[in-house]
Amino acid sequence: MSDIRSTDSQAPVAPAAPPRVRFAPSPTGFLHVGGARTALFNWLYARKYGGQMLLRIEDTDRQRSTDESTNAIFDGLAWLGLDYDEDVVFQGANLERHRADVERLLATGAAYRDFTPHAELERLRADADARGVPFRFDPKLAELAPGELERRLAAGEPHAVRFRVPDGVTDWIDAVHGRIAFPNKDIEDFVILRSDRTPVYNLAVVSDDIAMGITMVMRGDDHISNTPKQILLYRALGATVPQFAHVPMIHGTDGKKLSKRHGATAVGDYQHQGLLPSAMLNFLALLGWSPGDDVEVMTRLEMLDRFSLDGLQKKAAVFDPQKLDWMNGQHLSMLSLDEIMPHVYPVFERLGVSTPEELREREEWFRALIDLLRVRARTVDDIARQAVPYFADEVEYDADAVSKQWRDANTAAEILSATRERLASLAAWDATTMETALRSLAEELSISGGKIFQPLRVALTGLTASPGIFDVLIILGRDRSLARLDQAVRWLKSDVTA
Repeated sequence: MSDIRSTDSQAPVAPAAPPRVRFAPSPTGFLHVGGARTALFNWLYARKYGGQMLLRIEDTDRQRSTDESTNAIFDGLAWLGLDYDEDVVFQGANLERHRADVERLLATGAAYRDFTPHAELERLRADADARGVPFRFDPKLAELAPGELERRLAAGEPHAVRFRVPDGVTDWIDAVHGRIAFPNKDIEDFVILRSDRTPVYNLAVVSDDIAMGITMVMRGDDHISNTPKQILLYRALGATVPQFAHVPMIHGTDGKKLSKRHGATAVGDYQHQGLLPSAMLNFLALLGWSPGDDVEVMTRLEMLDRFSLDGLQKKAAVFDPQKLDWMNGQHLSMLSLDEIMPHVYPVFERLGVSTPEELREREEWFRALIDLLRVRARTVDDIARQAVPYFADEVEYDADAVSKQWRDANTAAEILSATRERLASLAAWDATTMETALRSLAEELSISGGKIFQPLRVALTGLTASPGIFDVLIILGRDRSLARLDQAVRWLKSDVTA
């Protein structure tokens, strides 16, 4: 089934009335980043124009739908802060309405019953495959002699119901792609109700969207092929056809459709990797939408302010994990501590750095530590890992740090002993006083300041990289800083005598 696209005509940028949109995931797996991106676009559109964002769980696949997946959808949306209006709609609960809509189509002649046995259809498909041609249902297969329909219905014979595709062309103005048209001759009379009396996807979706009053259907462009069938059903049911906006698919950095081979694809995975929801939203928004002015880093309010349909793009978006990490680092620096702290406590507990209770006992100190470490971090997990030396009773020295900054153990021990003595003599424990004292020490020893600061950094944190050395001294405090210098000197001297 091929389509014809043209950009000569575009959908209106803003709706004439407050829109009603929906996010309609299937609970057959976790909330995928593609689904979360679609939910975000719907949410932005609804909130931008004072409309409603509805949530529908399409749980008609009873074998694959699970409560675990449904809860994962709820949890993912809650983490991202994508709220929705009205009660959640569960598609499986609307079976009787779906069947009633099928009966309406049968009554008007827009649909017909098909008693063709499944085995016969399979034989015809196999025959078409053997001849190298696509299988297409022939409506004549469903034609019955007078009275035969009533007899088969009275006998309760199983049968499907097919939609009768009219002649002509089905087209619409897509908010992303412009005019899209499908010749109806390329659409076979498709099944809308299976022989087990369950509705097919296209019928259930249209029935639910009509009942929910949906005015804009925004979804992935893999649904474009479904749209002409759905438009035909809207019209046959006497309903207003909603606007459509088909957003681009998401690919990995290799240009192929995003999948597990590219790494984590579930929103929950990123939540547990120490990413901030604001960064995830910002990153997702840029997968198929451009805010203009080369802007990339945005708060939720800034995204709302800039969002419009004309910013949606046609080409496939690329999911780059490295850019996501960068984006998260930007948000770690940009957000207030009050916005970051709720995400920090559970990570410190998960990684075994400290418990929430212990952290709250010295909250002011902990907030100062997070403010210090977040500048160099990409994720909250990074912050927690960097924070380990500030919680440990004793420092573990990184082997590379030792070989680089403590290469000569005797010299390093002498410098750290002198540093410890000078710091212990200070009346004030502030950055200016400490820097003046240590630079003066460097002059006395005829060495550069770095020859003091770098060995000191290893003594305090065990690492070669950390926040500013005087910030580290302040956050550790006088007693712990001096104790760590003592530990470092003992370690170096034991290494010399070993």
